[in-house]
Amino acid sequence: MKRTKKENKLSVDCLLTADWHLRSSQPTCRTDDFWNAQWDVVRQVSKLQRRYNCPVLHAGDLFDHWKPSPRLLSQAIKFLPDQFYTVYGNHDVPQHSLDLIEKTGIYTLMIGGHINVLSGSHFDQIPSDPSMIFPSGDREVVVWHEYVYTGKAPFPGAEKEAKGNWALDKYDKFDLILTGDNHIPFVCRDEGRILVNAGSLTRQSAKQINYRPRVWLYNARKNKVKPHYLDVPKDVISREHIEEKEERDDRITAFVERLGTKWEGELDFEKNLKTFYQKNDINKEIKDITYSALEA
Repeated sequence: MKRTKKENKLSVDCLLTADWHLRSSQPTCRTDDFWNAQWDVVRQVSKLQRRYNCPVLHAGDLFDHWKPSPRLLSQAIKFLPDQFYTVYGNHDVPQHSLDLIEKTGIYTLMIGGHINVLSGSHFDQIPSDPSMIFPSGDREVVVWHEYVYTGKAPFPGAEKEAKGNWALDKYDKFDLILTGDNHIPFVCRDEGRILVNAGSLTRQSAKQINYRPRVWLYNARKNKVKPHYLDVPKDVISREHIEEKEERDDRITAFVERLGTKWEGELDFEKNLKTFYQKNDINKEIKDITYSALEA
């Protein structure tokens, strides 16, 4: 991992990140060995942390499921960066209930002294106190697992209250707001204050085919961030499973539309089926499967 000229000049007080979604299973879109790929990225972050000897602030969803396997926990203990601070994301707790945190992998790592869990600002909570205060400029930082976005609404019904600039206006006591949940990275600024939505650490869906995983280098004195892009392999994301599903959906849609053909039906299901087959060109294999099911 080479240090750029800009990084050499930058005083880094902490690393900002979120949504690691560490997992034992293979994402459908990945064509490589994802188990090893994810730990390679985590090792890069750990190396970066050692270089700057600074905290790592993580805005939730460390694991993809609240109950990681013993193997996954062991790897996390082995490779997670030092000075690691996180909050609970919605994937980190069962039934989305913060009352059940003692059942979670995050809790196990915390009581084992491998990570630090920040108070407040977990998912489904409203930030009130700063998660951390940096003496350099006395910057107040909040780490929050909350879906925020910028630009066009990401889905129908998305509220304006989820916009990054709205969050900066609403919680104006904080110099830096670090958010997670939305896997798309961006930065919002307002009169010297910033909101950083860190984005996901790895690519686990086909729509991330062109995504560049990164962490953010934070300078507290200037209250500025810069992205540090991670070294990840190219051409390991496939859309084949989506294309196959789209083709299957098209076939089903066509079949359903043909079911709408006008013909008079009877109460006898088998007679109705035969009538439908007589009026429509249905594949013989489908007919045989259907009649076998009726005889069973």
